[in-house]
Amino acid sequence: MTDTPAALLRAEDLAHIGKASQPQREIVNRRDIRKYAIATNQRQQRYINGDVAPPLFHVALFWPVVELDELTPDGVAIDRFVPTFPLTRAMAGGLHIEYHQPIKPGDELLAVRTLTNVYEKAGRSGALIFYEVVLAVTAASGVPVVTETTTRILR
Repeated sequence: MTDTPAALLRAEDLAHIGKASQPQREIVNRRDIRKYAIATNQRQQRYINGDVAPPLFHVALFWPVVELDELTPDGVAIDRFVPTFPLTRAMAGGLHIEYHQPIKPGDELLAVRTLTNVYEKAGRSGALIFYEVVLAVTAASGVPVVTETTTRILR
């Protein structure tokens, strides 16, 4: 007879699947695009001039601005959107980004995060919890701009 490990995820953890954040609104400006382009060593003039945002600009645009005591020891903002799971050591599991429209100065963008999946697996070193969050960035008109799916692994 084989022992089956007890499930780590509780019904209340799984109940968060489908939960969406409140929309976060940001207005893009040329100076922020230029600062991001310089900081990330972009070479294309359209980025350096701030005419269009380089890839991954949306990450910095919607990254939370928090006090120092709201950071984890590794300098990442505490994510209050996802529930507290039984496992806490996080690793990157995957990232998929679709760009639908370029981001330009003057764009009014809305971002909504949705917890789309939570599941567990057995790893070599023990149980693992996976969760997926979709960040949907749209123009104020509702037109999709960026869709980002992030998978995190907890051990």
